[in-house]
Amino acid sequence: MLKAKVVAVEFKRFPDGESYIRFEDATLIKNEDTVIVQTTSPPQNENLIQLLLMADNAQDMGAKSITAVVPYLAYARQDGRFRLGEALSIKTIVTLLKTCGVSRVVTVNSHNPAFVKTLPVSVEDLSAFSLLAEHFKKKGFEGAFSLSLGKGGMSVAVEAGKVLKGGCDYISTQRDRITGSVTVEKKALPVKNRDVVIFDDIIGSGGTMIGAVGWVKEQGARRVYAACVHPLLIGDTKDRLLKSGAEDIVGTDSVPSSVSEVSIASLIASALKNLDAPR
Repeated sequence: MLKAKVVAVEFKRFPDGESYIRFEDATLIKNEDTVIVQTTSPPQNENLIQLLLMADNAQDMGAKSITAVVPYLAYARQDGRFRLGEALSIKTIVTLLKTCGVSRVVTVNSHNPAFVKTLPVSVEDLSAFSLLAEHFKKKGFEGAFSLSLGKGGMSVAVEAGKVLKGGCDYISTQRDRITGSVTVEKKALPVKNRDVVIFDDIIGSGGTMIGAVGWVKEQGARRVYAACVHPLLIGDTKDRLLKSGAEDIVGTDSVPSSVSEVSIASLIASALKNLDAPR
């Protein structure tokens, strides 16, 4: 779609665990607008180091500009200091990227879209919720009720609802800032005898989604599906979600997993085509 030159990257891991990066044809980078594609899903730290090495290497090789495409942006959830002395992790990560020559970051459904706009480089935060909703529509679920988690996620339900056309709402959630445990508001929802798709940006340990699925099933929903952009699915999360009453789990390929059914390649390619090179 982009008709761009592709530079192969040689990677190896030294016996002590350190990463080695080499561009196989570095001459293609000189004086070119360069795009580095690297998701930073687990193992986050290794993937981040690889991204930094590639960016700084591209800078040394004379790249005209460097755009980092990071579909899952690690550490983005630590976007505020909720307790005195906490590190503002995402600011640190983006500052490192800037130091390594990155002038633009393209990511997908970061945890706090408003916050990423305050970071020291330009951040294009794309949304894949319409793609997820289109997936369910093609599967025959047009008219399903769209539900999101957290009051701030109402825009997610609206975005999905425009595709599925079955109405939408959100469930409020509260997270304990010390333990990380989440409680789900048990609000009445118009879901009895209906199909429901619950959308969230990330499913990690799955506690929030499991609570939401259980509550929706308790209110008489016919079938409930869990949909997320970033399916981390830590440990036995997938099994626990299915046991909680979810018919299935669907994610995008921003994070490689057994449920990554929806490709975000076209979304990212379109964004890159529409971006002007930095001056």
